[in-house]
Amino acid sequence: MRQEILIGVERRRRWSDKQKMRVLSEVGVDGATVSDVARRHDLTRQHLYQWRRWLRQRSPAGDRGVRFLPLERVDDETVPSGSCGVTRPGRVDILLRNGRSIGVTGDPPDALLARIIRIAEMA
Repeated sequence: MRQEILIGVERRRRWSDKQKMRVLSEVGVDGATVSDVARRHDLTRQHLYQWRRWLRQRSPAGDRGVRFLPLERVDDETVPSGSCGVTRPGRVDILLRNGRSIGVTGDPPDALLARIIRIAEMA
Protein backbone atom coordinates (compact mmCIF):
# COMPACT_ATOMS: atom_id res chain seq x y z
CA MET A 1 0.00 0.00 0.00
CA ARG A 2 1.35 3.41 -0.95
CA GLN A 3 0.90 6.57 1.11
CA GLU A 4 1.80 10.10 0.22
CA ILE A 5 3.07 12.50 2.85
CA LEU A 6 2.73 16.22 2.21
CA ILE A 7 5.35 18.40 3.83
CA GLY A 8 4.85 22.11 4.35
CA VAL A 9 1.86 24.33 4.72
CA GLU A 10 -0.94 23.52 2.32
CA ARG A 11 -3.12 26.54 1.79
CA ARG A 12 -6.42 27.13 0.16
CA ARG A 13 -6.41 29.48 -2.75
CA ARG A 14 -8.47 32.61 -2.28
CA TRP A 15 -10.35 33.94 -5.30
CA SER A 16 -11.57 37.51 -5.45
CA ASP A 17 -15.03 38.25 -6.84
CA LYS A 18 -13.41 39.70 -9.95
CA GLN A 19 -11.33 36.55 -10.51
CA LYS A 20 -14.41 34.35 -10.06
CA MET A 21 -16.34 36.40 -12.61
CA ARG A 22 -13.42 36.22 -15.06
CA VAL A 23 -13.18 32.43 -14.74
CA LEU A 24 -16.96 31.99 -15.05
CA SER A 25 -17.04 34.21 -18.14
CA GLU A 26 -14.75 31.73 -19.94
CA VAL A 27 -17.47 29.04 -19.98
CA GLY A 28 -18.99 28.85 -23.44
CA VAL A 29 -16.29 30.90 -25.17
CA ASP A 30 -15.08 28.99 -28.24
CA GLY A 31 -17.14 26.02 -27.07
CA ALA A 32 -15.36 25.71 -23.69
CA THR A 33 -17.33 23.57 -21.25
CA VAL A 34 -17.39 23.85 -17.47
CA SER A 35 -14.99 20.90 -17.35
CA ASP A 36 -12.56 22.60 -19.76
CA VAL A 37 -12.50 25.83 -17.76
CA ALA A 38 -12.17 23.97 -14.44
CA ARG A 39 -9.24 21.95 -15.80
CA ARG A 40 -7.58 25.09 -17.18
CA HIS A 41 -7.66 26.77 -13.74
CA ASP A 42 -6.95 23.61 -11.72
CA LEU A 43 -10.41 23.61 -10.13
CA THR A 44 -13.20 21.10 -9.84
CA ARG A 45 -16.42 21.52 -11.80
CA GLN A 46 -18.21 21.79 -8.48
CA HIS A 47 -16.28 24.97 -7.68
CA LEU A 48 -17.66 26.62 -10.81
CA TYR A 49 -21.20 25.47 -10.07
CA GLN A 50 -20.91 26.80 -6.51
CA TRP A 51 -19.62 30.13 -7.83
CA ARG A 52 -22.57 30.32 -10.25
CA ARG A 53 -25.02 29.64 -7.42
CA TRP A 54 -23.27 32.24 -5.24
CA LEU A 55 -23.52 34.75 -8.09
CA ARG A 56 -27.25 34.06 -8.56
CA GLN A 57 -27.87 34.55 -4.84
CA ARG A 58 -25.99 37.85 -4.84
CA SER A 59 -28.00 39.24 -7.77
CA PRO A 60 -30.87 41.60 -6.99
CA ALA A 61 -34.05 39.83 -5.94
CA GLY A 62 -35.96 41.46 -8.79
CA ASP A 63 -36.28 39.71 -12.14
CA ARG A 64 -34.26 36.50 -12.10
CA GLY A 65 -35.34 35.58 -15.65
CA VAL A 66 -33.22 38.18 -17.46
CA ARG A 67 -29.56 38.80 -16.70
CA PHE A 68 -27.22 41.27 -18.33
CA LEU A 69 -23.58 40.31 -18.63
CA PRO A 70 -20.62 42.46 -19.63
CA LEU A 71 -19.53 42.04 -23.25
CA GLU A 72 -16.23 42.63 -24.90
CA ARG A 73 -16.29 44.27 -28.31
CA VAL A 74 -14.55 42.32 -31.06
CA ASP A 75 -13.30 43.51 -34.43
CA ASP A 76 -15.74 42.97 -37.28
CA GLU A 77 -13.16 40.80 -39.07
CA THR A 78 -13.13 38.24 -36.24
CA VAL A 79 -16.92 37.79 -36.15
CA PRO A 80 -18.06 35.10 -38.61
CA SER A 81 -20.86 36.19 -40.91
CA GLY A 82 -24.32 35.19 -39.74
CA SER A 83 -23.31 34.98 -36.08
CA CYS A 84 -24.73 36.96 -33.19
CA GLY A 85 -22.96 40.10 -32.19
CA VAL A 86 -22.37 43.52 -33.62
CA THR A 87 -23.83 43.57 -37.13
CA ARG A 88 -23.38 47.24 -37.87
CA PRO A 89 -22.10 50.16 -35.83
CA GLY A 90 -24.43 50.96 -32.94
CA ARG A 91 -26.51 47.77 -33.29
CA VAL A 92 -26.31 44.62 -31.17
CA ASP A 93 -28.22 41.42 -31.93
CA ILE A 94 -29.26 39.40 -28.89
CA LEU A 95 -29.94 35.69 -29.44
CA LEU A 96 -32.54 34.37 -27.01
CA ARG A 97 -32.82 30.86 -25.56
CA ASN A 98 -35.84 30.08 -27.73
CA GLY A 99 -33.90 30.83 -30.93
CA ARG A 100 -35.36 34.26 -31.59
CA SER A 101 -33.13 37.30 -31.87
CA ILE A 102 -33.63 40.95 -31.00
CA GLY A 103 -31.76 43.82 -32.64
CA VAL A 104 -31.00 46.72 -30.30
CA THR A 105 -29.67 50.15 -31.24
CA GLY A 106 -28.75 52.95 -28.90
CA ASP A 107 -28.69 52.48 -25.15
CA PRO A 108 -32.16 51.51 -23.88
CA PRO A 109 -32.75 51.38 -20.12
CA ASP A 110 -32.13 47.93 -18.59
CA ALA A 111 -35.72 47.64 -17.35
CA LEU A 112 -37.12 48.26 -20.84
CA LEU A 113 -34.71 45.82 -22.46
CA ALA A 114 -35.52 43.16 -19.84
CA ARG A 115 -39.25 43.62 -20.54
CA ILE A 116 -38.72 43.27 -24.30
CA ILE A 117 -36.65 40.11 -23.81
CA ARG A 118 -39.25 38.61 -21.46
CA ILE A 119 -42.05 39.31 -23.99
CA ALA A 120 -40.05 37.86 -26.90
CA GLU A 121 -39.23 34.70 -24.93
CA MET A 122 -42.86 34.09 -23.97
CA ALA A 123 -44.40 34.76 -27.39
